[in-house]
Amino acid sequence: MRAGNASGKVLITGGAGFIGSTIASAFAERGIVPVVLDSLVTGRTEFTQGKIFYQGDISDGDLLDEIFAAHPDIGIAVHCAALIVVPDSVSDPQRYYDVNLTGTLNLAGHLIRNGCERMVFASTAGMYRPGPDLSVSEGSSLDPQNPYTRSKMMAELLLEDLCSAYGLRVVSLRYLNPIGADPRMRTGLQSSRPTHALGKMIESYGLGVPFRITGTDWDTRDGTAVRDYIHVWDIARAFCAAAARFDSIVAPAGPDGRGSGYQVINLGTGGGTTVRELVEAFRGVVGDGFQVEEAPARPGDVVGAYVNPAKALELLGWKPEYSIEDAIRHSLEWAARRSRMDAA
Repeated sequence: MRAGNASGKVLITGGAGFIGSTIASAFAERGIVPVVLDSLVTGRTEFTQGKIFYQGDISDGDLLDEIFAAHPDIGIAVHCAALIVVPDSVSDPQRYYDVNLTGTLNLAGHLIRNGCERMVFASTAGMYRPGPDLSVSEGSSLDPQNPYTRSKMMAELLLEDLCSAYGLRVVSLRYLNPIGADPRMRTGLQSSRPTHALGKMIESYGLGVPFRITGTDWDTRDGTAVRDYIHVWDIARAFCAAAARFDSIVAPAGPDGRGSGYQVINLGTGGGTTVRELVEAFRGVVGDGFQVEEAPARPGDVVGAYVNPAKALELLGWKPEYSIEDAIRHSLEWAARRSRMDAA
């Protein structure tokens, strides 16, 4: 088994994407060298600048063998490589199961073969069934509603089986709605047209047209849907904390039954944000001139959920540090920066 990761290197799959690249920067700031593996299907080459980078697929065993031969001091893998767009998963489920499920199975086998038996897995709290108050916790029932969340749940089930049989250990971090950007503006959302509510607000603001609140009669505190927005840098901090505390929070599976080799930890704000609250926070950043209009809920819209992060505080010493307003400011700054990058 490879040594722990208090220092040395960390392999980050999907490390040229929005979340993976931010995690890579957070590790680098802590003196741990990120080794990035990304196919660049959705990642951006510029997000790998200044980092050790391999372009390729997580199912490529020869490439993984090459990476570990060149970097024997990799002590842990952070697995962020995935397809994540829910409507796309509905229209092309085979591709989502191939990448998110089969790819994870293949990657895990390559890690085990190369003696890297620690993984932090980027997962989703979208697989839970929310309680009456719309909260979810690690004990909530699993009820994934689309191929994306089902592929993540199934990937976790297979990882747990591998932990029981082969000595792999995994910490799965589940969260909902990452927003914001690297506060130092090194990386951010790849897409110039994000589909989440904040992305639509930024688009409406830039075009000078009203933002549409779709659905105003949900059973929530103000009638609009709830989302658990979390700043991407806070997510990155959690991954670093999970790596730093890995050996203390997940025990190997063994015949004594004291460990399973698998640990699930949710990340969230503990309360969520309604669409109206997000609008008011956005106005607080850009001014009262930002206009909205109301419309009925669209087919497929859901009331939403928020995450109880108590376990993350207990095991990782983690809680969110950035506010919604911080995330809005960083998102606006990144959107302007990305526009300049795309125009160059």
